[in-house]
Amino acid sequence: MGAGEWHWNDAWIFVSAVIAERLERDRAMHAALPVTGASLADLLAAADFLHHSVPSRAELEESVRRLAGAGLITVDDDLVEVAPAGEQLWRTRPFSGLSSAVLTLQTQLNRGASPGDSAWALDEKTYNAAVREYSLRLADGR
Repeated sequence: MGAGEWHWNDAWIFVSAVIAERLERDRAMHAALPVTGASLADLLAAADFLHHSVPSRAELEESVRRLAGAGLITVDDDLVEVAPAGEQLWRTRPFSGLSSAVLTLQTQLNRGASPGDSAWALDEKTYNAAVREYSLRLADGR
């Protein structure tokens, strides 16, 4: 795959990872806890906030594999972090606000690195647990 082949979902998941990681970092710092990255449930919550829908397991897995393979995010078990190259991409994007951040990021992705392909896999059980955790947060009003 060459540059210019990033999908809208890739940008959606990337922006969601940025939001989720920053929220988790703020929570950890305020509670004097170590910063560990955002969970998959955090990522789903941010994705729902941005697009009013939760990505399917296949959508999430494909985008995470492409983003991680390109070195923009890292994934360890179910914790997602924005990698230094992803931080650079986020910091140097044209500022557009959250309402158009996904489209802006898709444009930026298509101007830069090609999508990658990491070996990360998201099994149904892990995905369902993340959806369940997110659903419980919604029910609790968090």
